[in-house]
Amino acid sequence: MNGLASLWAIPAVQVTAWALLKVVIILGVMLGVVSYLIYAERKICGHIQARTGPNRVGPLGLLQPIADVAKLLLKAEFTPASANKVIFHIAPILAVFPAIVTFSVIPMGPPPMFVVTDISVGLLLFLAMSSLGVYAITLAGWSSNNKYALLGGLRSSAQMISYELAMGLSTIPVLLRSGTLSLTGIVESQSGVWLVPGTRIPLPNWGVFHWYLVLPFLIFLVTSFAETNRAPFDLPEAEGELVAGFHTEYSSMKWALFFLGEYMNMIVICSITVTLFLGGWHGPGPAMLGIVWYLAKLFALLFVFIWVRWTFPRLRYDQLMGFGWKVLLPASVVNVLLASVWLYWRANG
Repeated sequence: MNGLASLWAIPAVQVTAWALLKVVIILGVMLGVVSYLIYAERKICGHIQARTGPNRVGPLGLLQPIADVAKLLLKAEFTPASANKVIFHIAPILAVFPAIVTFSVIPMGPPPMFVVTDISVGLLLFLAMSSLGVYAITLAGWSSNNKYALLGGLRSSAQMISYELAMGLSTIPVLLRSGTLSLTGIVESQSGVWLVPGTRIPLPNWGVFHWYLVLPFLIFLVTSFAETNRAPFDLPEAEGELVAGFHTEYSSMKWALFFLGEYMNMIVICSITVTLFLGGWHGPGPAMLGIVWYLAKLFALLFVFIWVRWTFPRLRYDQLMGFGWKVLLPASVVNVLLASVWLYWRANG
């Protein structure tokens, strides 16, 4: 016991243990949130399409996610005989891994209680992990040895490259304003209120309330749909053209891992949007309400993701690529130049 007590007295051990505890809590909460996010999507979809959605398993259908997990666990596994079995099994894991790593640096409330770890390059970590997501889809399509799955994987590669450029550029004005790559630092730079130039109107100091961050916010939001393969940018699946796209040959829990990754990535990218443009945990009231404001903004963005999916039709592939290269990328570059000139002029008079 004395040995354990002396070990616990080391500050590094306490920090590590506290971080591991928060990671375990976050993983458990995220798995539960993902399960009921799918339930929420099915209910919202039902209302949009004038039907009820899940309403049979449990009161109001609230036990439907548990029934779905049980069904997937009991379904038979299938691996194509001609597939590359090692990569075929690794690809679903890669779909989930980037979201888990990224969420470890997202500040959900005032530090240190609601921050697992605050690294000085948190935004770079997010951009790097979002780039890894394409490997899961591409490798799944290639390793299946199925032409429809391969086409879905190739589509995903081209789509991710096209939209990641605009997404990365849309974050530069945020960095110019905050002067840091730390996600916690970016949120802290959005505290308080500011007066609109030439008026006495006070507004929250969130990024989206500054004119040079409105367009980056919209670009980041649009590219988020493409990065998470959500409609109307779900071309890697495109069941009307490619059977089921990159996951055509997957079944049971491997199939479920791809969708677990999709919804976890959706939560992560909405959290990053809140962090960069919507003030993070900042809002009216005492600091202890920070986690409440963060969750309110997060769930509002998740609702937007669900609403868009069931409202707008899927784009053609040429429209998807043209919109990324001809509209979003030039608009991002122009906005970076305007924001740079404005911030330099404001700093130097």
